[in-house]
Amino acid sequence: MSETSIRPALITAVLPDSIAAEIGFEVGDRLVAINGQRPRDLIDYQFLCADEVLELEVLDATGKTHQVEIEKDYDEDLGLEFDTALFDGLIQCNNRCPFCFIDQQPPGKRETLYLKDDDYRLSFLYGSYLTLTNLSQREWDRIEQMRLSPLYVSVHATEPEVRIRLLKNPRAGKILEHIRWFQERRLQIHAQVVLCPGINDREHLTRTLLDLAQFHQGEMPPISSVAVVPVGLTRFRPREDNLVPVNREKAQEVIAQIQDLQIKFQQQIGSTFAWLADEWFLIAGQELPPESHYEDYPQIGNGVGSIRQFLKQFQVAARKLPKRLTFPRRLTWVVGNAVEQAFQPILHRLNQVEDLEVRLVALASDYWGQSITVTGLLTGQDILQALQGESLGDGVLLPSLMLKQGDTRFLDDMTVADLTKHLNTPILPVSGVEELIQTCSGG
Repeated sequence: MSETSIRPALITAVLPDSIAAEIGFEVGDRLVAINGQRPRDLIDYQFLCADEVLELEVLDATGKTHQVEIEKDYDEDLGLEFDTALFDGLIQCNNRCPFCFIDQQPPGKRETLYLKDDDYRLSFLYGSYLTLTNLSQREWDRIEQMRLSPLYVSVHATEPEVRIRLLKNPRAGKILEHIRWFQERRLQIHAQVVLCPGINDREHLTRTLLDLAQFHQGEMPPISSVAVVPVGLTRFRPREDNLVPVNREKAQEVIAQIQDLQIKFQQQIGSTFAWLADEWFLIAGQELPPESHYEDYPQIGNGVGSIRQFLKQFQVAARKLPKRLTFPRRLTWVVGNAVEQAFQPILHRLNQVEDLEVRLVALASDYWGQSITVTGLLTGQDILQALQGESLGDGVLLPSLMLKQGDTRFLDDMTVADLTKHLNTPILPVSGVEELIQTCSGG
């Protein structure tokens, strides 16, 4: 990739009281180069900024070029935020996984919903998963040279023929070879297995986890942890691959299979190592494991232990709840029906506050055609269909994970403003337990 393909990085925020604010950077400026080098991405930017003297080339909003010299502590941040972490464009995915969520959406929505990324930089920066099948030698070299670790890798299966079938890419069969590459360089991976009934389950799942466990050894184990996640299917998916959803019986079978392996892993390598996403227990109708089961939550981003952690955080934060409200307050709290039973203790505690009434509405998504739905997949249309004409009280509590990050749009492109207008009720997005409690308390 030539330097001419690297776009100047568009600045979207200048943090108050930062070096950049003091110098006079403005939103709309573009960063071209640092000490003569054009940063490809946020990784380059952070690396190049770790110096005491910086010479920046900057384009202002009118297109005029400025040379800016800065002296600072080597670890001091400039205070700039950008419109994207990738200044040279996204590394696209050339796999054709039948369960890919991108291919399970209806046409005609916002363009970003259809971008198939397989980018190691997003994996390193944000914990998104990649397959390792789309990397050029240049990118492999960069991972090694910059020691970009840990990365998050979709393994799915270690048997070459099974992984090739899942990814529809002949390069997919090299996964064990790729893991050995990480091992030789003392770099780490957090792995995931998206389980598709009839394809990579049962003996294939056991084979995969035993293979991966062989790499959990030493001070820097190349496979640090594995998450097993149930395949998520929507009514828009292509039908030629005959994928079937995980039902209650299958979830119970997989839980029993993995729990047997977890006992062996604890005995042999001193860690649970292979973790079940919370969804398995919700689908199976079984209790979540206790908090002690999750060790240091190595797969929290994959929904492993996230409900247990949320319950614990609520328990601590609930100490701030008043005994009674100054004015009566009645709220409707919308969640996916997958967490309905798990959230009952939270609902009970909120309703212990005098003059506070919270009603939980747990929904499945008709939009996606799912009978069991996690909260983050609920769309504006799902909520509108369920709540229109209902008495909703003083507002609707809306977990912000339903919305595009930094935006007010649901996955179906409906906005919070649209939903507010249709329901004629304030919509109150909440992020985390602190905001939940503050909003319920009227703060």
